[in-house]
Amino acid sequence: MSDPILAAPTGPLVVTDGAEAHDPAVRLSLVVPTYNESANVAPLLERLLALLDAELPGAYELVVVDDDSPDRTWEVAAAVARTRPEAVKVIRRTGERGLSTAVIRGWQVARGEVLGVIDADLQHPPEVTAKLWAEIARGADLAVASRNVAGGGVSDWSFLRRALSRGAQLLALVVLPGLAGKLSDPMSGFFLVRRAAIAGVTMSPLGYKILLEVVARGRARWIGEVGYVFRERSVGASKVSAGIYFQYLHHLVRLRLGTLPLARFFRFALVGLSGVAVDMGVLYLLSDPTTLGWGLTRSKIIAAELALISNFLLNDAWTFRDMVGEQTGLRHKLHRLLKFNAICGIGILLNVILLNVQFNYLHMNRYVANAIAIGVVTMWNFLLNLKLSWRDTATNRR
Repeated sequence: MSDPILAAPTGPLVVTDGAEAHDPAVRLSLVVPTYNESANVAPLLERLLALLDAELPGAYELVVVDDDSPDRTWEVAAAVARTRPEAVKVIRRTGERGLSTAVIRGWQVARGEVLGVIDADLQHPPEVTAKLWAEIARGADLAVASRNVAGGGVSDWSFLRRALSRGAQLLALVVLPGLAGKLSDPMSGFFLVRRAAIAGVTMSPLGYKILLEVVARGRARWIGEVGYVFRERSVGASKVSAGIYFQYLHHLVRLRLGTLPLARFFRFALVGLSGVAVDMGVLYLLSDPTTLGWGLTRSKIIAAELALISNFLLNDAWTFRDMVGEQTGLRHKLHRLLKFNAICGIGILLNVILLNVQFNYLHMNRYVANAIAIGVVTMWNFLLNLKLSWRDTATNRR
């Protein structure tokens, strides 16, 4: 019997759509990325085989991509593959690491019209695959298993774990509001996507979350969502760490910078720095015992508001000057100022939330956490003001 372990693809992370990759007889290729999952991979494969034998008899394949696990997960998967060589393939990677790249390497050897991914730890219920396939059959380009729609949820998570999960979703919505707004659960790692929606696209994922990469770089027009309850791991150790958080944040920023008008954003950031100087100067003049000696809270509120007004005037005259058009009158300017104030006020609240999540729950250095929060909120303020505070005037001008 031939060795069921295949060589791992190399080269660019691109899924092809050519005849050499796609077999019309294979309708679904489901990738299972693994690392130290020897206790879980066989039960998962057996459940998926039983499910898909009934759902798509003879028209599917399971591709296990293992990152050279110390517990030899690939050997357990290969034993299953020997009993079902037509349905199970195994790739053992020795030169690469990371869940997201493992998924793409699996898709590169897959033959199906529809590609998918499911975790190997049984926290994603295999039976939900049938519901995802039903969404694809209805015409969806991308079908996502979500914890945040009807029928979805989590098991007995602690407050900390819920806070971290919601915090990660909040980050996605802040940094990529247009992209993450298409998904109720941008952190999901359980989905199916049509090959045609991602074929020929160079992927550049980081860390564990590949869904945002697929939505950002792919061509999925119809996104369907299916509720599922995320289950607790019964065997094995979680892979979540602070490093994963930084990779996720890095990935969000990289996706955002790919579409960000950098010159305008740079001007906005410079204006923000000038606002810090205004805030500090006014606070000193109002509250210092050697000057007016007012109360700190009252002084800070006035200083913050004057800094916001200063930022608005500079942005109106410089950062977004080309978008003001003919609406230079006092009424229009006041309207923009009110929206600017509201957006930046929400930004202050986001800053406090992000700072607390990172410092109190991720135990990050307070100054590093504050710098990250400031960076994220600066991007939030810029994007929302670009779309809302100056949007009407730009539309009117066009």
